[in-house]
Amino acid sequence: MRIIDGKICAQQVKNQIAKEVAEIKAKGQRPPRLDIFLVGDRPDSLSYVHTKDKTCRALGMDSQLHLLPDTTTESELMVMIDECNRNDDVDAILIQLPLPDHYNSARVLDFIDYRKDADGLHLMNVGLLHLGEPYVMPCTPKGILSLLETNGIEVSGEHVVMIGRSQLVGEPTAQLLIHKNATVTLCHSRTKNLSEIAHLGDIVITAVGCPNLLQPYDFKQGAVLIDVAMNRVNGKLQGDVYSEETRPELEKRLRACTPVPGGVGPMTIAMLMQNVLDIYKLRMQNPS
Repeated sequence: MRIIDGKICAQQVKNQIAKEVAEIKAKGQRPPRLDIFLVGDRPDSLSYVHTKDKTCRALGMDSQLHLLPDTTTESELMVMIDECNRNDDVDAILIQLPLPDHYNSARVLDFIDYRKDADGLHLMNVGLLHLGEPYVMPCTPKGILSLLETNGIEVSGEHVVMIGRSQLVGEPTAQLLIHKNATVTLCHSRTKNLSEIAHLGDIVITAVGCPNLLQPYDFKQGAVLIDVAMNRVNGKLQGDVYSEETRPELEKRLRACTPVPGGVGPMTIAMLMQNVLDIYKLRMQNPS
C-alpha cells in the first residue's frame, strides 16, 4: 500500500505559491491579500485562523486577521465584510466557521463578493461548481483532487464512493469528480448496506466524522482510500477508517491510502493559499 503523503504534496504547492508571490513582488506589484474573520474565541477556531494567517505571511502574501468578540452582531460583521468587498487591496475574504448560533451563516457567506470568496462557499460559487465552471473551488475538495492527480490516481471512468454529504466536503467533491468523468455514488451515515456499497468502490472517500465507520475488509482488493475525517479517540487522531490499529489490515487490501493525520488536512490549507493567489491573479486580469 502506498501512503499518500499530504504534507509533501502541500509543501510542493506552497513552494510554488511562494515562488510566484516573490515574482509578483519583484515586479513592484503588491502581493495578494487575505482577510480572515473570526467571531468568538473557540480554541480550535483560534488555532485554525492563526495557522492560516501565519501560512499566508510565510508565503509572502498579506493577511489581515479580524478577531471579533461573540457579542458582535451579524449586522456589524456585514459592515466589515462590505468594507472588504469594496477595498481593492483585499483580494480574498474568509469567514471562519462555525459562526455563533445567533448568526445566519448562509446569509453571512453570501454577503461576501463571490469573486473574493476564499472558501468557495458563496451561493454563486456553489452554482458555478455544479455547472462545471467553478470560479473558486472549496479547499478540501480541491485538495482531494490534487492529491489524487499528484499521485497518479486516475478518476476518469472509475467508480468513486463518496461517503459524506456536507456542503463543505461531500457534495462538492462528488460534483468535481463527476466533472472529471468519474462514476460517483454519494452515501452518508444513514445509507443502508454501506459496507456493501463501499466494497464496490475503486476509490472510497470518507468524510463523516465517525470512527470505525468502515473496516478494512469492507474495501475491495486494490481500492484507494481517501480518509478526510479527523476524529480524536483516546487522545489520538484517527480517520473514519484509518488508524494505527487498522493500518496493518489496510496495507493488505488497499493500493493507496491517505493517513490521518498528515493526509488531506495539510492540503486544505495549501489549497486555501492557492485560492488566494488564483483570486488575486483573476482580479489583476479583470479589474472592476
